[in-house]
Amino acid sequence: MLCDICKKNEATVHITKITNGMQQEFNICEKCAKERGEFNFPGQLDFSSPFTFQNILTGIMDYISSPNESQHNFDCSCKNCGISFSDFKKRGLVGCSDCYSDFTSALIPVIKRVQGNLEHTGKIPKRAGKNIIGKKKLLKLKESLKEAISTEEYEKAAQIRDMIKELEKTREQEG
Repeated sequence: MLCDICKKNEATVHITKITNGMQQEFNICEKCAKERGEFNFPGQLDFSSPFTFQNILTGIMDYISSPNESQHNFDCSCKNCGISFSDFKKRGLVGCSDCYSDFTSALIPVIKRVQGNLEHTGKIPKRAGKNIIGKKKLLKLKESLKEAISTEEYEKAAQIRDMIKELEKTREQEG
C-alpha cells in the first residue's frame, strides 16, 4: 500500500485519528509522518517518560469503572486542545497527544495498578529495536550510577560510568 501523502513510499504507519468524534484513517510512510511532526516513532521515544500508548489504553477502562478518591478530585484541562479530565473520563479518549502529559499525575496510579509497572516490556519493532534497547539500557545504567553514588559505592559507580561511556561510544559509532 502506498503512502497517502507522497504516493511514492510504502505505507508503514497506519493511524486512526479521532477529532470531534469523526474518525480518519491514514496510511503513510515513516518519512511523511516524521515531516508532519504529529506522531512519535520508536527512534524518537522519550524513555524517561513513564507512559507508553499501550499502558495508557490498558488503564483507561479500569480507571473509568473504579476511580479512587484522589482521581475523583483531579480536575484540569489539556493546555493544547482544552479537553477537561472529566470529559476524558467520560469518553475514554484523549483530545491530543499533549493530554498524556497534562493528565500524568492522575494516570500514573491507574497504570501502576493495572500493569504492575510503568515500563512496557512487550515487543519492539524490528526497524528501531536496536536503538530502543540501547536507549533503555543506557537509561538503566544511568539510574544505577545515581544509586551507586548516593549509597557511596564509588568503585561500583566507576564501573557503571565506564559501561555508560562504552555504550555511548558504541551507539555513536552505529548512529
